[in-house]
Amino acid sequence: MKRILIAEDDVDIRQALVDLLEGEGYGVTAVGDGEKAIDAWRTAKEPFDLLLLDVMMPEKSGYDVCRTVRAAGSSVAVLMLSAKGAEIDKVVGLELGADDYVTKPFGVRELLARIAAALRRSAPQKTSDLAADDFDFACAAVSVKRYCLQGAKGSEPITDIEMKLMRAFAAHRDEVLSRDALLNAVWGQDYFGTTRTLDQHVANLRRKLEKVGGKSQSIGTVHGVGYRYNPGDASIGISRG
Repeated sequence: MKRILIAEDDVDIRQALVDLLEGEGYGVTAVGDGEKAIDAWRTAKEPFDLLLLDVMMPEKSGYDVCRTVRAAGSSVAVLMLSAKGAEIDKVVGLELGADDYVTKPFGVRELLARIAAALRRSAPQKTSDLAADDFDFACAAVSVKRYCLQGAKGSEPITDIEMKLMRAFAAHRDEVLSRDALLNAVWGQDYFGTTRTLDQHVANLRRKLEKVGGKSQSIGTVHGVGYRYNPGDASIGISRG
């Protein structure tokens, strides 16, 4: 049974979400504010598989919860819910490490599909699917087990989406990948979101590469099409130890 933590301050919406998700066979814990969400996440006897966070809540917002979870190095799936539909609000959530963003009001089938897709993306990969060793990406080293990007200037935690993006790029070095191809490879063919979500995750990955001393320009934009990964011939110049 997949376990979902709901943080929603509207009592009616919270109960409707509980009824819906329990009816779909999920194990559900529901709280009414961000502070309680953080406490529930930290003290859970069994880890949650997905956090469903309303953005605007008392005590702490959904943004605050997402920031806290990602700062702790957790790669749990995070889905943001909000009545705020402005692009900048979505960008903030994605920059903080959310996997997806659903704007209220939303359809039940859409929400269930997004939850299922987020859970599939965050599911642990089989050992055979994982690289035996860390791999190099844009003059940085990627730790598969620690979900960490390391370069000459330091290290940065990475999300599951960023890991999958780097794998997709590395598997198609020097090839132009369309946005639709990347969405299918990373989010799955039943993803309901837009290419803006992809663009924001690529922007976040570029920033992290630059912070650790990697080559952010290795992921080039092909206007009107998508992206091309070209790491060049530069050496990493760091120790993996």
